Amino acid sequence: MNNIIENDLSFVLPEALCAHEPPEARGLSRDGVRLLHIDRQSQAVTHSQFKQLPSFLNRSDLIVFNRSRTLPAVLLGHDTVTGTVVELRLAEHLNDDSWLALLICHGRDEENTFKCGLRQGLKLELPGNLEAEVVSRDSRIHRLWRLRFNKPYSELIALLFKYGRPVRYEHVPQRWPIDFYQNVYASEPGSAEMPSAGRAFTWSLLFDLHRRGIRSTSIILHTGLSSYLDDELDNSHPSSEEELVIDVEAADAINRARMKGGRIIAVGTTVVRALESAADDRGFLRPIKTYTTLKIDADHKLKCVDGLITGLHEPEASHLDMLSAFVKPKELVAAYKSAIEQGYLWHEFGDLNLIV
Repeated sequence: MNNIIENDLSFVLPEALCAHEPPEARGLSRDGVRLLHIDRQSQAVTHSQFKQLPSFLNRSDLIVFNRSRTLPAVLLGHDTVTGTVVELRLAEHLNDDSWLALLICHGRDEENTFKCGLRQGLKLELPGNLEAEVVSRDSRIHRLWRLRFNKPYSELIALLFKYGRPVRYEHVPQRWPIDFYQNVYASEPGSAEMPSAGRAFTWSLLFDLHRRGIRSTSIILHTGLSSYLDDELDNSHPSSEEELVIDVEAADAINRARMKGGRIIAVGTTVVRALESAADDRGFLRPIKTYTTLKIDADHKLKCVDGLITGLHEPEASHLDMLSAFVKPKELVAAYKSAIEQGYLWHEFGDLNLIV
């Protein structure tokens, strides 16, 4: 393939390299996807399979997972006054028990909120006797609205898993059940979209890592939406305010590994955001429950995280800015060009990248 590198983090991604379905539908196991390894010291690129991950790690390394579980965050309802069908995509749970959500009107002019009827005070009738009232437009991300539901958190989550469906974009034409959007170790419901870097881990691979003495721990960062269906807004890379939790066990495990000289390997950009948000100047952590809007780019000096397992990201994606904190943009794009030439697949059902 002839792919022209245009700018520091700009490249051409052929449409054929978008993963349109889970690897299981392509005859692979979850850990049978490919692994692109970039060595942070030598910049050498190695092509492998994800199930070979243990061969790239050391016994002193600590893997940090995000145990947030993906919500079926999409519900269809209707305006109780006009009857307009409205798609609700939950984005973030706020600390006052309200939610931020993207509201999409069906059969109306979605760009004109007046015609569409999106407004403060709007009441939506949803499945399972669930109701939502629009409190206000979000002041940070104008496409989001703050909602209050008539059910407490636990009942709302149960209704989502009964009536909701996962967020899905155009590159995935077929609907897949929520189980295809869950990581095997996920336990705490809360993410609007799958923390997809962990999808390739299987119980077999986790046991293999354990047998080799490679330890792990987990934190929580509930992910928001990756797109607000607004090109101008998406291209500005607004930083979501996402909830994170680092408990005593995780903080202690990470601090012990650092004191012993071990590498901290984050599974996903969500884990990088969480750890770098919570770490002190020496890279050590304390238990914390908070929200973060941290944006990480080439100017960010990593305090806690030494390596990263992540998916392959689209040209100009904000996640590429974060990856440039680990490797220089030139080396990152060169590695991506190699992956394109080798036919790697992009997006949440695609192949993986290890930078360490």
